[in-house]
Amino acid sequence: MGCDAYCLGGGSTLFSTAAVRCRKRTTRCELASDGDSVEPRDRHWYNPKRRRPLTYRRWLEAENCSALLDSGEDRFMLMSYNILGVNNSLEHPDLYMNVPFDAMQWESRKRLICEEIRRWKADIVCLQEVDRYYELETNMKKDGYIGRYKRRTGDAKDGCAIFWKSRRFRLLEGREIEFKSLGLRDNVAQLLVFETGKQKIDSRRVVIGNIHILFNPKRGDIKLGQEAQVLSEKWGGIPIALAGDFNSTPRSAIYEFLSTSELNITRHDRKFLSGLERFQPTLHSFCGLINHSWTDEELKNATGHSSCKLLTHPFKLHSSYARISGAGRTRDLCGEPLATTYHSKFMGTVDYLWYSGGLAPARVLDTLPIATLKSMGGLPSMNIGSDHLPLASEFVFITRSSDLKSQGQATENEATLDRFLKLNS
Repeated sequence: MGCDAYCLGGGSTLFSTAAVRCRKRTTRCELASDGDSVEPRDRHWYNPKRRRPLTYRRWLEAENCSALLDSGEDRFMLMSYNILGVNNSLEHPDLYMNVPFDAMQWESRKRLICEEIRRWKADIVCLQEVDRYYELETNMKKDGYIGRYKRRTGDAKDGCAIFWKSRRFRLLEGREIEFKSLGLRDNVAQLLVFETGKQKIDSRRVVIGNIHILFNPKRGDIKLGQEAQVLSEKWGGIPIALAGDFNSTPRSAIYEFLSTSELNITRHDRKFLSGLERFQPTLHSFCGLINHSWTDEELKNATGHSSCKLLTHPFKLHSSYARISGAGRTRDLCGEPLATTYHSKFMGTVDYLWYSGGLAPARVLDTLPIATLKSMGGLPSMNIGSDHLPLASEFVFITRSSDLKSQGQATENEATLDRFLKLNS
């Protein structure tokens, strides 16, 4: 349900007694974005015909948003943002032929990226394609963030970074995964365990995952293997929120694996797992009726074992955007955004915010309509600092982490994880 402000009526003279006064309707979701100066909330009068900028984004509320926010449970805002590495942009100039020269300059993009993060006041920010970490850290510290960075292995100069508000969260544990050590290319992932709450009895714990999956569309086995490794971690039933650039579309087999917890990989061609391929089989919808041949090496990459053909993970993951309804101009039939990235060779969705039990999304930051993106000719722009749009969702804890074990949820999760690891050992 959209939570955009609206106003009815209005007279020609502001102070005329015949004028119809129109007070702006402020909803809970707008209170989360007080950096948005398009329609200031502190004004009782404003011009309803005033044009919003093309890049205006609104918050969308879950149907039970009010109940979630009134529950008294702790909550946090999570953002995921692929900020377009400087070196990556220089190595692929063909992707940004329609972008003005000034819009591609790092100093300009850095300013826009930091303003974007500041505007939505995220408690935790997951960034991908970061190759100027210390410059960003300097800016983020001014806003009360602490950061942690993991650079990709090999010759790559970018990596992943997580920033969090030090007044809200305390880092308990962290792990960085180098997929190279597992024979799965140079990508990396971050898994951090945070605790919030001033008193131990009121504390909440959450695992935040940040990942940038391999791009190569033909190596679906590597993509699956990277995701499977992240999802094979044991966390004792602590809720998980997984952010990042998954380089896979909503109609892909990789999306199916994440959302349904399993995938029979022999029913799919590894070259068409991500949905990014320029040519897709005409009978893609019927791929499940066909058994495809995978080599032992490809099976091992995807599942960890050359004889395993059913890939599973133990978490019941949901996409926060797919869970909250949006308008047709920004959403596809799966409920996901129509586009989270746009350059000269691709427009579509590859970024997601996934979450497990113990969390519920109260609202998400809507993306931009396709028509708006097309009018720009490509990203970055003079108003957007990357070729991706940042995603943001406010999550509410719906179960105390200290109560999970007493409810048996942690035990069930660990048992499922053990079965998963045995299957792939």
